[in-house]
Formats: sequence, C-alpha cells, structure tokens
Amino acid sequence: MIATLLAAAALAAPSACAPIPGVDALWKDEIRYVVIGEMHGTTETPAAFADLVCAARDKGPVTVALEFSEGMQPMLDAFMAAETEQAARAILAAYPHGPFVHHDGRGSVAMLDLLLRLRAMKRETPSLKVVAFAPDSPRVQGFSQSYYDLDMAHRLATAARKAPDSRMLVLVGNIHAQRKPIERMNLIPAVVHLPPAEVLSLYVVQQGGTSWNCRRDGCGPAPLPVSYDAAARGVIVQPYENGAFDGVLALGPTTAAEPAKP
Repeated sequence: MIATLLAAAALAAPSACAPIPGVDALWKDEIRYVVIGEMHGTTETPAAFADLVCAARDKGPVTVALEFSEGMQPMLDAFMAAETEQAARAILAAYPHGPFVHHDGRGSVAMLDLLLRLRAMKRETPSLKVVAFAPDSPRVQGFSQSYYDLDMAHRLATAARKAPDSRMLVLVGNIHAQRKPIERMNLIPAVVHLPPAEVLSLYVVQQGGTSWNCRRDGCGPAPLPVSYDAAARGVIVQPYENGAFDGVLALGPTTAAEPAKP
C-alpha cells in the first residue's frame, strides 16, 4: 500500500502547482494570450511558467506555446504522448536539431523539466495543447527581423483559432513579447501583431543572479543586474517600460540553467 502511494505521489509531483502571488490578475475573460517575456537560460522562469500553466487549467482549456522551431512539433507531440518518461526523453534525445542540440538557453535542464511537467499535466488534462511556434521561415535578404516576428504572431494566431475556447500561455524571449515597436532595433515584435485587447504581456524582471546564454566571448553562466525591486515577487500588473509590457513577473534572483542532456 505504501509503495502504491509513493508511486502515485511520484507521478503527481511534476504537475503540482506552486502558488504565484497575483496570478488571478491573468485570468480575465477577454484575455486570450498571456505572454511571458523571458531572458533565456534561467532555472526559475520555466519553473514559474509551469506553475502558471498548472493554475490556468482550473480556469478552462489551455494551449501552451513554446519558442521552439515549428519543425519540432511532430517530435513534441510524440514526446507528450510517450507512455513513459524514459521513452519521452529518448524521443527528445534522438531529435537531431533544435535548442537541445544547438544550445542557446532554450534547451536547458529547466526547459526539459518544463516539458516533463507539461507532459504530466497533459496526462491529467488531455485537452491541454502544447505547440511550437518559432517560424522555420528562411531568412531572405532585404526582409528584416520584423518579418520573422510577423510569422511568429501568425503561428500564435493560427494555434489560437484551432482551439478557440482556450487561453494561450506563451513563453518567449522578451524582445518578441513587447507591445510597442523597438525603434533602436527597427523591429516590430510579434505581440504587436496580435489584437491588443486580447493580450496581457509580462516581463520577467531582472533581480540579480545569473543566466546561461551565448555571447561573443562564448557560452555559459553570466551575471544579471538588479534592475527591479529585489524584494518584489509574483505577477504585478502595472505598465512597465513605458507601456512595452502590461506588467512584470518577479521571481527574485535567478540561477543559470545548464544545457540539458535528455
């Protein structure tokens, strides 16, 4: 009996929700897209995002959109449908492309943990959908990054139309999550192309710590500044960066998430 209970607890653990202060502000009926703009390569953001997805399930159907190449979708579907965690890991390990091979912070141990938690949630909530929405569109000379972001928004809208009753939770780099054009980059971010009244975009603020990413001098952990109240925690819906975001997600100091080996 004890062994049975321990086994059940082990299966339930990946999808257990940790409460996030202020999260109820996200579940407004008119909000179709809840967008989390992150700095890739931290341990805390994918974990918090999983907790947001976990909480959102109590409010209705959920579609999760991850900044993985759309070409990964068949593999992602197979990963989610695998009978065992071992089989799921093997499917991911066998995939020859993407961030778990060419590391950029999106193929971290924390992102693998997020995928495993989403897989556990889907087994509890079969209606949960997980989609990869980063475009495989070829870069064409004379067409700027704005076209890539336009394609990204189109894929989010397409996924939303396929599940019209779902709320979509999006995890994406913070540049793509901004609600205003970025003049210094001559960029129109993906979120700008979505209906404004249906979007709530949060910036994961930097409160110190480290992240794992690639820079000109190589890849590895790098320090992050303290650019927001270090004591703040949770969802704070208040315009940030002159309205570029609807609010922030404050998780405290971060720790770098190393590349995963599925």
